[in-house]
Amino acid sequence: MTNKKVLKGGEFLIRETEAQDIFIPEEFNEEQRMMAQTCKEFTDTQVNPNMDQLEKHDRELLTKLFKDAGELGLLGISIPEEYDGFGQNFVTSMLTTEEMGKGYSFAVAFSAHVGIGTLPILYYGTEEQKQKYIPKLASGELIGAYCLTEAEAGSDPNSGKAEAVLTDDGKFYNMNGVKIWITNGGVADIFIVFAKVKGDKNLSAFIIEKGWDGVGIGPDEEKMGIKGSTTIQLYLDDVKVPVENMLGDQNAGFKIALNILNLGRIKLSGATTGAAKATITNVLNYANERKQFGKAISEFGAMKYKLSEMAIRTFAAESLTYRASQNIDDAIASLIAEGMDKGKASLEGIRQYAIEASIAKVYGSEILDYVVDEGVQIYGGMGYSAETPVERAYRDSRINRIFEGTNEINRMVTVGELLKRGMKGELDLITPAKAVAGELLAIPDFGAPSLGYFETKHKIISNFKKSILMVAGAALQKFMEKFADEQEIIMNLADMLIYTYAAESMMLRIEKLDGKYGEEKMTLYKNMLDVYFYDIAPLMHKFGIDAVNSFAEGDEHMGMLMGMKRFTKVGGVNVVALRRQIADHMIEANMYNL
Repeated sequence: MTNKKVLKGGEFLIRETEAQDIFIPEEFNEEQRMMAQTCKEFTDTQVNPNMDQLEKHDRELLTKLFKDAGELGLLGISIPEEYDGFGQNFVTSMLTTEEMGKGYSFAVAFSAHVGIGTLPILYYGTEEQKQKYIPKLASGELIGAYCLTEAEAGSDPNSGKAEAVLTDDGKFYNMNGVKIWITNGGVADIFIVFAKVKGDKNLSAFIIEKGWDGVGIGPDEEKMGIKGSTTIQLYLDDVKVPVENMLGDQNAGFKIALNILNLGRIKLSGATTGAAKATITNVLNYANERKQFGKAISEFGAMKYKLSEMAIRTFAAESLTYRASQNIDDAIASLIAEGMDKGKASLEGIRQYAIEASIAKVYGSEILDYVVDEGVQIYGGMGYSAETPVERAYRDSRINRIFEGTNEINRMVTVGELLKRGMKGELDLITPAKAVAGELLAIPDFGAPSLGYFETKHKIISNFKKSILMVAGAALQKFMEKFADEQEIIMNLADMLIYTYAAESMMLRIEKLDGKYGEEKMTLYKNMLDVYFYDIAPLMHKFGIDAVNSFAEGDEHMGMLMGMKRFTKVGGVNVVALRRQIADHMIEANMYNL
């Protein structure tokens, strides 16, 4: 992948991406696939058979699974070799996250440990802190947890009340407070705690050990789902935290929290992709075995519709997740080449793609919710039984739209960060927005030459982007500095961005595969792409006109409605036939195999 052109974060909206410049899952090398296989074997043999017991809050079993995962090296995939890890890149860590995502609620515990429970120390810790904690976190000897949320501080973490007061001798911070929704809290040895030093306006971060006086662990919360992960309240009562256990700089905790959440967001997309694939396979197994009216229910058209839609959307989620993951890897490599420390480069690379991370989080979590919901429906009454894997998948999925910032917050982040970069001049949004405004006044070119398959798809994507720029440009001009208050319009724009990025990622992946597979398989992929474009075009139109109707008037209103119709136009296809072909391909294999 030499001489590829890497777009900056958010730049996909205003630049065209070439298929050869993205990474696709079909390009994983043998070493990466072996790591994924190790994860698969671990979840298949040690995690999933024990899920019933894990869901009874068996902390001893959960601790043992962490240690077993550590012995296999699964906790150290992203940890540098000097701290006893494997030192693998971001894409590799994403692949292992995807495979572990098939482990139901253990996937939540695993992701919390290797991500928010470990990486704050790796990226922000002193060398002494790293040497003390990271090797043991990589081996599973220590388990990590992340403590940000409080009862009155959820989406606004900086409003938290936990406080640290420097002792008179200057050796300790005396900390008091209560943290809630602490994943892994019941088995954790190390807590990354965010609190304000007395007198400060912003959070600071601290490393706190379970065994210290004043650290209290609450009972396990009884949750709707993810019952196999332990979630508790953490009580801090005059805990003496050595000054050397402050993590990063004083007052820098909010930045640490945001950067780690950016990482968690895209990692969540990897986990939900893995869970969606596993659910589709489970549902296919059931649909092929369950007979009604003398034949397997997988043979009915209504079932084929559901199975194909589950697969198409999962394929799109996978495509955008690995596209963004490789962008992050490329950014990290570039920054290291420029002389930046690897830890700082990793954080900056992830920050640069915060927009794509939020898109991936929203899309992945909502696709998994769709997949498990339809999975329960295909199972019918049995899907409501706790004896079936789809019931557990359904319960466990719902939290993902709340984790790592709610999907509403992430939609706001997607648009807000894009516009902020435009205001700073990091992205030139003004020039293409003006070009679209000018195009609205021009006469459409009805005599355009016929285009090839992928050229047609690129043009559709280009038009989708124009629809976004048209709405965003006009709305900003209308509301100016008060635009941030127009959350409904921002949500419309976010959904348009999300669907466009998903469609483009899917298109580029299939275009890159063109010629590498035989005609039969490529026809299947193109069928998926045709259905997806056909499905999202009216959604793009609706989101766009909903926004336009809320602020535009007169000639501007009419012109934008006409533009929206032009920019979201997609030719008709026989979606019934195409979906049946996609479903039949999986039904024959009895598994998700796209």
